[in-house]
Amino acid sequence: MTLALVVFLVAAVIPVFFGKIRSAPVWLAVQALALGWNGIAHHAEVSVHALVALLEVILVRGAIAPRLLRRAIRLRAEPNLDLMPSNLFTWAIAIALIVLAFEFGAPAMSDRQALALGVVGATVAVALLVLSTNNSPPAQLVAVLFMENALALFESLLPEPWPLPVHAALSAIYLLTVGVGGWLVGARESSEAGGEPHVAKESA
Repeated sequence: MTLALVVFLVAAVIPVFFGKIRSAPVWLAVQALALGWNGIAHHAEVSVHALVALLEVILVRGAIAPRLLRRAIRLRAEPNLDLMPSNLFTWAIAIALIVLAFEFGAPAMSDRQALALGVVGATVAVALLVLSTNNSPPAQLVAVLFMENALALFESLLPEPWPLPVHAALSAIYLLTVGVGGWLVGARESSEAGGEPHVAKESA
């Protein structure tokens, strides 16, 4: 379980510091694999609930959502845009938020729970930082999806896993988020592309 949490943390933090928007779908898929790995390790024994939850993570978060996000990013003119501005100030804030996330979880919980809570807090913190520093619609959509993956990871801290209807509702919300977000990104790009000739004609 510890290794799965480390993989999830790497997939949430590394792209924020060094990744481009075009690479975000790959990191989302890696997060999904880590979620599935952590979910299997969290269940004491293999059950129908565990298998259904694993299937949901792999299909929805690991395959469908990254594909929809990749399609939305291709509609943008700036796929090489950084997820977070590459400057010392924002990097220092991000590092401080990650450290604080782990410090808040450590005193009150066991080592495994503290690591899971720290990963959840760090992921949410860097996602909020991306939302506040990058006004690009694809980057903001990626940040929201990162936060929703952190919510799914939070389940590992609960004594009992969420019921299957809750899993289904979260999956629907996740797909709705990436679907509507991708549509808005494409709609905005189409409107911007369609508006340019009109402006040029008026100026002419």
